[in-house]
Amino acid sequence: IDMTVMIPHDLCMKLKSAKRIAVLTGAGTSAESGVPTFREAQSGLWARYDPQQLATPEAFRRNPGLVWDWYSWRRSLVAEAKPNAGHHALAKMEELAPEFTLITQNVDGLHQQAGNQAVIELHGNIMRTKCSDCDIIVEERFDTIPGPPRCSSCDRPLRPDVVWFGENLPERALLRAYTAARTCDVFLSIGTSSIVHPAASLPVEALRKGILTIEVNPEQTPMTSLMTFVLAGPSGTVLPKLVSATWST
Repeated sequence: IDMTVMIPHDLCMKLKSAKRIAVLTGAGTSAESGVPTFREAQSGLWARYDPQQLATPEAFRRNPGLVWDWYSWRRSLVAEAKPNAGHHALAKMEELAPEFTLITQNVDGLHQQAGNQAVIELHGNIMRTKCSDCDIIVEERFDTIPGPPRCSSCDRPLRPDVVWFGENLPERALLRAYTAARTCDVFLSIGTSSIVHPAASLPVEALRKGILTIEVNPEQTPMTSLMTFVLAGPSGTVLPKLVSATWST
């Protein structure tokens, strides 16, 4: 990867004049903060488990204690992570843009920690807990409790407020994400593999509408060849340069 990513001048001009900017972020933006990607989150005690076998409603019904404890361990990893330069650049972009929507596939809340306000969480938030039955968000923290605590309303086990395999994404969040993708002037796809649907269809929606699209990723993705601009590099390196090149001129 060439760390000296060149930011095209015409890209800066278009980004600066955009009234509405929409951004989609994936695991790559958090990996730079040391948050293990879903696949990498299997080490130590958990190395013998397949994450796809733990992150399902069936696994939770079968063995709620095991799933709860795995998420407690993942939460402890996330709790140690801090927003990186890429997160801070996106928070700055939100301050500078007239209208800004951040759509994320990440569940770690690092965008909010960095200062982003308008965050649409497609896959939930690992730091939140909800009832597995009545769906109510519970504000207390249960990090030290082994096995799932019970809901004070219905006594069903509590679970992390994340979207598991086989579950639908939150409808309102998805609707807002599609609206942002279709009505923005510039759409950025950052640190996402562009494979996991329905999030992967958001840049497609923007392209269909003829919207200017930018991909920021050290790797090529299925979307790379379709994008208006491609900035090949990690978001922690590319985004600060992009923000500074765009708004300091």
